[in-house]
Amino acid sequence: MSAQLPLGQVMLDVAGKVLTDEDRARLLHPSVGAVILFARNYESPDQVSALTAEIRALREPQLLIGVDQEGGRVQRFRAGYTMIPPMAELGRQWDVDRVGARKRAQAAGFLIAAELTASGVDFSFTPVLDLNFGRSGVIGDRAFHADPQVVADLAGELISGLARRGVSCVGKHFPGHGYAHEDSHVAFPVDPRSLDEIRASDLVPYRQLAPILSGVMPAHVVYPHVDPNPAGFSRFWLQTVLRGELGFDGVIFTDDLSMEGASLAGGIIARAEAALIAGCDMVVVCNKPASADELLAGLRVAHDARRDARLAQLRAKAAYPSLAAARADALYAIAQRELSGTA
Repeated sequence: MSAQLPLGQVMLDVAGKVLTDEDRARLLHPSVGAVILFARNYESPDQVSALTAEIRALREPQLLIGVDQEGGRVQRFRAGYTMIPPMAELGRQWDVDRVGARKRAQAAGFLIAAELTASGVDFSFTPVLDLNFGRSGVIGDRAFHADPQVVADLAGELISGLARRGVSCVGKHFPGHGYAHEDSHVAFPVDPRSLDEIRASDLVPYRQLAPILSGVMPAHVVYPHVDPNPAGFSRFWLQTVLRGELGFDGVIFTDDLSMEGASLAGGIIARAEAALIAGCDMVVVCNKPASADELLAGLRVAHDARRDARLAQLRAKAAYPSLAAARADALYAIAQRELSGTA
């Protein structure tokens, strides 16, 4: 029988391709509300479907399940799945064929959604809304384009494709990671621009897409001329700008709190508390089981009706029962042709 537990405010990973006893114990903790999967959790569509079914069977309401399925070098599920091109490829196509680029972006979203839902995954941490300033190696070809309007247009098409199969989107990395040289996985990125410069560029996609974004993930980047705290720990960025100025009312996830760029906020409990106080709804801790255990032992369990309603919107709404069923759908075949450019 599933445990009756409301969704908590922590998103964790799991060790491998099947759940361990340690995984189960963590996922049954009242503070947990979601699971993020990685390439190490994936072998085949059938295997990951069995893994997600086991995760879902643990609790009621079921834990949310997400994955970074952007395409290009950040595509966690590969064998047996459609290979999605890096978003920069769609941006380059836009420069010569806008209609074709739009069709491919929407087809990419549809295929990501079709295949994820057929495997029991609720949502993807996509699209990347960062601009390609040619400065950030960690972003690079994950970004659609340097022009914020092109990013907004192509990301909007991808979101539309996801929505056609009932999958939510999480835009990242707010307010923008593309200008900072450093990789927040291993360093402390700093963006020296003014708020006006960021508003005129990086915030354009968020401003236009805020009504259709289900979630947003802030960057572990410091913008010292705006706020001394990284964006994910800043009430100014999350409450004044994202919620207030841009009118965003979806889920705010932290980026992984195990990353070096988050360490400015202190230890793992201090990081999580600072992020929640700043306005995040869900804190993400990956790849460090000891940190996850420390957080679950020390974080106060809190529930909020508005946050619970936001989280509920992330559930997949039009899932195929299997990958075979997805592939048998004429819409899937059309999307495959559109993505390949043969439609």
